[in-house]
Amino acid sequence: MPFHRYVALGDSFTEGVGDQDASLPNGVRGWADRVAEVLAGDDFTYANLAIRGKQLLPILAEQIDPAIEMKPDLVSIYAGANDVLRPRIDIDRLVTAYDVALGRLVDAGAHLLLFTAYDPGGSPVFGALRGRFAIYNELVRQVAERHGATLVDFWRLRDYRDDRLWDVDRMHMSSLGHQRMAIAVLDALGVDHELAMPELPPAATLTAKERRAAHLDWAKAHAAPWVKRRLTGVSSGDNLSPRWPTPTPVEGGGGGGPGGGGGGARHPPPRGGGRGPPPARLLGPPAPRPRVRAYAVEPSAAALRRPRRVLPASASRPRRSS
Repeated sequence: MPFHRYVALGDSFTEGVGDQDASLPNGVRGWADRVAEVLAGDDFTYANLAIRGKQLLPILAEQIDPAIEMKPDLVSIYAGANDVLRPRIDIDRLVTAYDVALGRLVDAGAHLLLFTAYDPGGSPVFGALRGRFAIYNELVRQVAERHGATLVDFWRLRDYRDDRLWDVDRMHMSSLGHQRMAIAVLDALGVDHELAMPELPPAATLTAKERRAAHLDWAKAHAAPWVKRRLTGVSSGDNLSPRWPTPTPVEGGGGGGPGGGGGGARHPPPRGGGRGPPPARLLGPPAPRPRVRAYAVEPSAAALRRPRRVLPASASRPRRSS
């Protein structure tokens, strides 16, 4: 079925972090913009309320009500990964709140597009949290099935084990990663498109010494600031507002990037000329954000204790709605 009003919710994954474009609000583009370009038609609008660094409960508190007011027929939401990375987490409580909020969106007439979290099993930094992510993902699959949602099972997208699909910060998808995710989303929704799978550049070949130096550079440039923000209760999204805060017409044409017309999401220029609407951060002060009290650099064994719920003996993939 064609969609006419698409609203994207969540954190940095949906905001588009890692897919840099200085001409667009917040300096990024992302898979959601690319999907909106393909879905675009004469009676189509798109809003993106996602903000980097957001945890699940603030996303629900700040983004669900505005989304419902827009009367969308398609809502995508990715939330929870930032919570799973915290030292302490009540997965049952989070997913219960998620389930209730998703039910409100469905009751408002929206079809849901959900995601599991990426499998960090190969990561020397986040691999210790793989069990947590597996439990969270299984609960998300159950919620998706209950609400008749379309599910993009990021956990099972093994192509993303390739470093070339990740930004230099190793935490967000690269532009190539966002392009591939847009294709995965459109395929999951059953939408015909002409986006071509982007070719990957040659893989870097590093000596052991060069690899150690690269790890050290990454730790200084990205890991240390990330940990510091959590120790001080600061988020990278604290001074940002949603990129496309209201339903906005989008010029289609098959989308940008490979197989498309290039450029970012084409929103009409403002009255009086200009390249496009001002960055969303100029539209008003951001809403108050809860502060995180502390973050351990290396979570202790107690912090990584098994959550109360365990994976079922057998897990089936949710059926996607037609």
